[in-house]
Amino acid sequence: MTRRIIFVTGGAGFIGSNIVARLAEDPNLDVVVCDRLREAELGKWRNIAKHPIGDFVAPEAMFDWLDKRWRDVELVVHMGAVSSTTEPDADKIIHSNFTLSRDLFRWCADHQRRFVYASSAATYGDSVDFQDSDDIDSLAALRPLNTYGWSKALFDLFAARQAARDYAPPQWVGLKFFNVYGPNEEHKHSMKSVASQIWPKIRDGHSVQLFKSYREGVPDGGQSRDFVYVRDVADVVAWLAKNEQVNGIYNLGSGTARTFEDLARAVFTAAGREPEIEYTPMPPAIRDKYQYFTQAHMERLQAAGYNQPMTSLEDGVADYVTRYLSQPDPYR
Repeated sequence: MTRRIIFVTGGAGFIGSNIVARLAEDPNLDVVVCDRLREAELGKWRNIAKHPIGDFVAPEAMFDWLDKRWRDVELVVHMGAVSSTTEPDADKIIHSNFTLSRDLFRWCADHQRRFVYASSAATYGDSVDFQDSDDIDSLAALRPLNTYGWSKALFDLFAARQAARDYAPPQWVGLKFFNVYGPNEEHKHSMKSVASQIWPKIRDGHSVQLFKSYREGVPDGGQSRDFVYVRDVADVVAWLAKNEQVNGIYNLGSGTARTFEDLARAVFTAAGREPEIEYTPMPPAIRDKYQYFTQAHMERLQAAGYNQPMTSLEDGVADYVTRYLSQPDPYR
């Protein structure tokens, strides 16, 4: 009997596990997870514990597994990456975020299997535009501020160049994630969303701290981000799985910039508390690399056919707090 498989790298991670949860709603689909769970007590395994999966594959066994079962694989969703913007090992970053992505892209091209992967808004650097043009000249002109952003930009450019040479998967889509938040990020520690990081203090009745501003015209706590609820991200991937005609590199955010103060106030409101916000100096090591504004242009994804509305910051935070963060079992 023929299986229908979607293979998700990084499928036990934050975004990956939410994608797995969404795809696993289809009873006729086998969602295969490729990842490392590491120490059991860290709880990363809990990210996928509530959903049926077709198999679990260690990263080092990935290509052997794919080579044996490639006929049943409809789509590779590549979320596996070093996602820390402060990771000091550039060789580790380039291996995980470029070399492995390159090899998967080529595998999908050779086997004519579809490919959706995680890019990042970090590719834009200190841009004021955030226009998701995916022509080669536009991609080559981007100047990311850190090694993580550079590694993602490097692969975006590689994918676009390969596609221009007609050596690409039958569907290839890069998603430039903006500031994603939501359930299943507990294992990320210091890289968790600000909503998750400040929740324990708000829950316990304390004030929270946000960074001071070091840019004229931007008040303390007024640094802005495009915060996108992870449920929306998973919905976009599920839509792409059913729309194989869509190709290219697209922004994936809410389309609206909001301040960190807005975010903190939303968490306080969801907790039923009045805001108590203090401002702390930004570490000198990141001051000259800090983005003060991000906002995704979403018109190209909408023009490609995606017409579901994005969750507002207040609604997303309220859902996150009431259904997950405040519960004994916070996992999706």
